[in-house]
Amino acid sequence: MEYKGIIFDLDGVICFTDKYHYMAWKEMADEIGVYFDEKINNRLRGVSRMASLDIILEKSEKEYSADEKEILASKKNQIYKELLLKMTPNDLSDEVKETLDALKADGHKLAIGSSSKNAKLILKQIGLDGYFDAISDGTNITHSKPHPEVFLKAAEYLGLKPEECLVTEDAVAGIDAASTGGFSSAGIGEAALYEKTTYPLQTFSDLLKI
Repeated sequence: MEYKGIIFDLDGVICFTDKYHYMAWKEMADEIGVYFDEKINNRLRGVSRMASLDIILEKSEKEYSADEKEILASKKNQIYKELLLKMTPNDLSDEVKETLDALKADGHKLAIGSSSKNAKLILKQIGLDGYFDAISDGTNITHSKPHPEVFLKAAEYLGLKPEECLVTEDAVAGIDAASTGGFSSAGIGEAALYEKTTYPLQTFSDLLKI
């Protein structure tokens, strides 16, 4: 099928900011004396900031109020944003850029569908500021994945119906969101192995074969 629009998750699809998320959460968790490791970090993939914090605080002996959680989440985000400023266009692979350019030249509308509130900052850092036809991110949604809101908004911004769009994701939560929203999906990384994924991708450029 020929899709009019392609909606991309950002982290783990267009570029990789996982290490920065991990470093920021780890610094915050160490400050409050809560154990945090790579295994716990893997549970945070595709999950909103506050939901991620709740997962981390499962290891805490202290009960945190909503206000205290907001302070912790803000602290993590501040650390994360400072780390993001180290990103450059070198963090965008040639394969991803060439594939995006080919899809655009072929007449596809391209959008970002990311739960991150830092999506625009990341795009600016890697040289894709103003590149996408639409951006739906953590600043315009109230539900994070696996709720389909972020993708439904992206399709709406593109002026397209869900069935006219292909969602590209690396996380199971994102594939679930696409499926619930009525989108076909292309899965990369762990999402390529997920049964609900419409098109498993070995590599990003496989999008050109769909």
